[in-house]
Amino acid sequence: MDYYPWIEAERRDLADFLDSLTAPEWRIQSLCPGWTLHDVLAHLTTSTRTTWPMFLRGVLRARGNLDRMEAEIARARAARHTPAELIAQFRETAASTRRSPGSKPLDTLTDALVHGQDISIPLNHRRPMPLAPARAALDHVLTSPFYGARKRLRNTRLVATDTNWSAGTGSNLLQAPIADLLLIATGREVRQFSGGS
Repeated sequence: MDYYPWIEAERRDLADFLDSLTAPEWRIQSLCPGWTLHDVLAHLTTSTRTTWPMFLRGVLRARGNLDRMEAEIARARAARHTPAELIAQFRETAASTRRSPGSKPLDTLTDALVHGQDISIPLNHRRPMPLAPARAALDHVLTSPFYGARKRLRNTRLVATDTNWSAGTGSNLLQAPIADLLLIATGREVRQFSGGS
């Protein structure tokens, strides 16, 4: 399946939303611990710009800790570029099929969907998440070893309340809109946003 039309649509919609943010809002903490909204935007611009040599240097500097590497790269880009510059970069590569080294198109889709919420929810704004892309991203997150969802949601049955979707087995039942299930599966705290149960 070609996920790039979904990726492009999400990137363009998010870029339009980001145009509305004020200077003080860029300093607000995102749903990603220790990352401002500016940092998250900087991170979103890296998927079409990171080369294998850049990736390998970053991994070595971070001593194999991918989360630390991503944070360092994002903060460095945020220090070098204003939000307006980063929005322009994000928008101009919205249709790009380049992606971070080692990632799949579904990782790029997941990144756009989830980080869009990481930015908008702290602003008390829930951007609608399209159902079909959210389902595809959640199916990917639940089967990929990268996100830690299998461990996080062990013994839990997930049921979407806004579309015909369910996954998992176990005695714990988690019912929520598909967007909230995706956020939970990627490690966001339920208390950070409304809609989860």
